[in-house]
Amino acid sequence: MSEAPDRAHTPLNRTRLIAPGPVEVAPDVLAQLAQPQMHHRAQDGIEKLMEARAKLSQLLGDPYDAVITTSSGTGAFEGALLSTTPAGARVVNAQAGKFSERWGEMAQRFGYDTTLVARPWGEVLDPQEIADATRGAHTLLITHSETSTGALHDLEAIARAARAQNPDLIIIADGITSYGVAELRPAAWGVDVIVSGSQKGTATPPGLGFVLFSPGVQERLIRNPGNAFYLDMTRELAGQKAGSTPQTPAINLIYALSTALDRLLSVPREVLWAEQRRKTDALIAAGTALGAPAWAPRTSPAVAVLTPPAGLTGRQVAAQLAAMGQRALPGQAPHEDTVFRVSTMGYADRYDALGIAGILEDAFAALGVSFERGAAVNAAWQALNG
Repeated sequence: MSEAPDRAHTPLNRTRLIAPGPVEVAPDVLAQLAQPQMHHRAQDGIEKLMEARAKLSQLLGDPYDAVITTSSGTGAFEGALLSTTPAGARVVNAQAGKFSERWGEMAQRFGYDTTLVARPWGEVLDPQEIADATRGAHTLLITHSETSTGALHDLEAIARAARAQNPDLIIIADGITSYGVAELRPAAWGVDVIVSGSQKGTATPPGLGFVLFSPGVQERLIRNPGNAFYLDMTRELAGQKAGSTPQTPAINLIYALSTALDRLLSVPREVLWAEQRRKTDALIAAGTALGAPAWAPRTSPAVAVLTPPAGLTGRQVAAQLAAMGQRALPGQAPHEDTVFRVSTMGYADRYDALGIAGILEDAFAALGVSFERGAAVNAAWQALNG
């Protein structure tokens, strides 16, 4: 039987970010932000921009050219859409969660002829259903890792099926929580554009977006897109290839990003992907041992989206964790009570996953859930070493 933990020590707890972004950031990355202000037009600034861009491409593993935007991932996605897709073109948006829905809303806001292929939240997308919808379309907007549901959609199967149906299709993938986290091979899979952001897998403070363009899609970029100025990726890509940016970038964050990428690039991508998978499997195993299984049938390695036991809500679990100094998240509206979300993206290792399993035990005990003490930690340890 579990017992509610003594709360006297709570003020001594280390505050943790265990949400799927923003994530914990390494001390050496934060130290880059404490430097005297650097100038983006100085030689050091130019070299750091080029260095960070090269590392972003290296982390992807394919010869895609990276553009770094001073924006969130949403801004980067907007720039990618407007710079590849002519006004009035037909766009297909496949959605099964909050963030994939955002791209459909964006396409509609910009006046594209938008076809929605929707599945209920928590389900996985059907590749053939999406492929059939892409007949005659110009662009497909697809989310790889859906942060709101914890589902990892089969981007490889979706892209291949859509490409077989429509060889000229431009495929833009939201890799915001899969880039640097999950297996991602866009050249082999036929994905033209990958979009991500600094506050997720690359473990850098928020403020930077990334757009990675395949060599082929660069030939199709629109010059002077009518709906984009700041987010004109054609102009931005040309400038950044030459070591410049049309606008003032967040150069301090670019220094930090370059340092953060060194940690990710210190091992082969396959090792990076496998370890992140194990960490999230450990969180899912811990939740399952406490009566809180994963929501999605095909889970993302970026985030454990767990359904609380009967009688509890996602908001209650997240609030209890917050009272313990641990910043997790409930579900996204309208599923705030359906699930809660915890993650080890960012500056975290397998031992952090074990720690979160113990934190979940304390939180669930405080909420009156009955379980055998140590069950979640043991389940997490078994998943890490399975």
